[in-house]
Amino acid sequence: MTRVILDQKIKELLQEVSILEEMVKRAMLSSVSALKERDLSTSKNIYQGDAYINEKRYAIERECITFIATQAPLAVDLRVAASILELITELERMGDYAKGIAKINLLMGNQPLLPQVDYLPRMAEIAVSMLDQAVRAFIEVDMDTAGEIPKQDDQVDQAYNDLYRDLIDYVIKNPDKFDQANLLMWAAHNIERMADRVSNICERTLFIGTGEIKELDVSLDELLSS
Repeated sequence: MTRVILDQKIKELLQEVSILEEMVKRAMLSSVSALKERDLSTSKNIYQGDAYINEKRYAIERECITFIATQAPLAVDLRVAASILELITELERMGDYAKGIAKINLLMGNQPLLPQVDYLPRMAEIAVSMLDQAVRAFIEVDMDTAGEIPKQDDQVDQAYNDLYRDLIDYVIKNPDKFDQANLLMWAAHNIERMADRVSNICERTLFIGTGEIKELDVSLDELLSS
């Protein structure tokens, strides 16, 4: 296979990845917005619409496996194809997090929300921005940017911890709100996990460029010195 054809095939796969990413971003932002606005109809659509995210993931997976099997890519081309398989798995799981938040909204029904829900939209915005940056860096094999993106996760973690403390204080004063507070924490946890998974995408970008898997995480020394 000529270089031109190989490049075209990889470009087509990456275009499909971008479409899947948009689906996931839209699902996450919409699920948080629906929760805050008590929009049960939208949450139901997001919950059911997760099937389309799954279908898209598997369609890309089939195309990628066919590419590997029929074109026998080598070196960096094979690393790109293998990394795409990992990336779409991460995206599909992020879609599950959006579905989970939609389910939480449905479980809450018409209960009035606790004021702490205001933490969630900002957390979601940061996580989605991180994802957008990470996928763009992946497509462009921008290793410098990929190495920096996981640091933004600190903002999500801080908001998560602030929410936790705020809810603990609130529930102590309002023990009858424990169940709803627990559901809000699960929604926040889903967003926090989405941001964590962005680091996995960044690691794959470094793998494409270097051929090595490097874990992008806070070291124990950094953690103890912070």
